[in-house]
Amino acid sequence: MFASKLAAAFVVFAAAVSAVSAAPTVFTEPKTEIVYRPHITSPKAGDVWPVGTTQTVTWDTSDIPDDAKNQTGLILLGYLEDGDTDEHLGVDHPLASNFPITAGSVEVTVPDVKPRDDYVAILFGDSGNASPKFTITNSSLPGLSGSASASVPSLPSITVPVSSASVPSILPSVSPSVPVVSSPSVSASAAVAA
Repeated sequence: MFASKLAAAFVVFAAAVSAVSAAPTVFTEPKTEIVYRPHITSPKAGDVWPVGTTQTVTWDTSDIPDDAKNQTGLILLGYLEDGDTDEHLGVDHPLASNFPITAGSVEVTVPDVKPRDDYVAILFGDSGNASPKFTITNSSLPGLSGSASASVPSLPSITVPVSSASVPSILPSVSPSVPVVSSPSVSASAAVAA
């Protein structure tokens, strides 16, 4: 009985081998995969992006293969710690997505992330390319490098004339004119009676 089951299994196996070897072999030309890795031109090494500002990520479009011109892009924020190969990509929160890879630039809003100086922007066409390391800060002070669009307005000052009779005697060193600073949204006009 065991011999008959073994013989039946062998017959099935032989039939399968014969069917596979009898099938015609079809050779096709190998498909060429287009891998496009756009070179990021901004952010640059040392740029500073304050949280909440609008920044522009740019890349070189001069060498896009024809087969890649209809692709859409994706930009992720990541960071590179020294000695680590993990890019710590924020895949759940892309900076930008579904834009034409031929555009060459896209505006992004800097997310509220931990300040650090080893962030990278990763641009995916069909393969990723990382920017140089740059900094994200919680500061929006003017004078930072990068293309931050934050500024602090200067406040105008006005001088209100004050007669010496209205200056209390406990402050003998106060001059007759006292400068008053107002914000741009407050209109100040004052007259002090002598």
